[in-house]
Amino acid sequence: MPSIVYVLTNPAMPGIVKIGKTNRNDTQVRMNELYTTGVPLPFECVIAVEVEDDPDGGLEKAIHTAFAPYRLNPSREFFQIEPLQVEVLLKAWPGKDVTPQVNKEAEKELNAGDREAVKRYKGRRPNLNFHEMGMLDGIVLVSTKTGEKATVAGEKKVSFRDEEMSLTMATRHALGLDLQHPIGPGSYWTYEGRLLNEIYDETYPTREV
Repeated sequence: MPSIVYVLTNPAMPGIVKIGKTNRNDTQVRMNELYTTGVPLPFECVIAVEVEDDPDGGLEKAIHTAFAPYRLNPSREFFQIEPLQVEVLLKAWPGKDVTPQVNKEAEKELNAGDREAVKRYKGRRPNLNFHEMGMLDGIVLVSTKTGEKATVAGEKKVSFRDEEMSLTMATRHALGLDLQHPIGPGSYWTYEGRLLNEIYDETYPTREV
């Protein structure tokens, strides 16, 4: 029986992804189960891949092993990583991408209150602003992947490889990604040994919806 390996995120849990597997035909059933009264916002599916003939869960186990150092709790399937890191592995594995179908079903299940809550929450988390985060021009950021350096050159700009650009664009260049690829740069740069995500969360603390 085909199984589906999925990656979920939740707007109320920035920087964290859930990597799981289901033998059910509809991953949305699992997403609904996770969206309990203790979770303020619904989960969103980043990618879902249908895998044939994988009774032992080889793909899920491989991914869990690869990201074991970033697992928050050994008895839970939550990891402190960027979704892109898992997407790369899933897309390289033989299987059928069923993300569009999953997202279509997920959208149907959301009620008006859920949609409004997500919209209001996302509107509260501003874009990264170096100056608001206490990082003035000239401060040096270090790539966690390549060790390259980027210098803050404005509220939302850095100087990287002798060009001024957004940190998102610098991250794409550093990782060799398509220039239109969506990515959050906070997990890929450090300042004085601290991830930008940590500094961002301190500057813009999460508020309940």
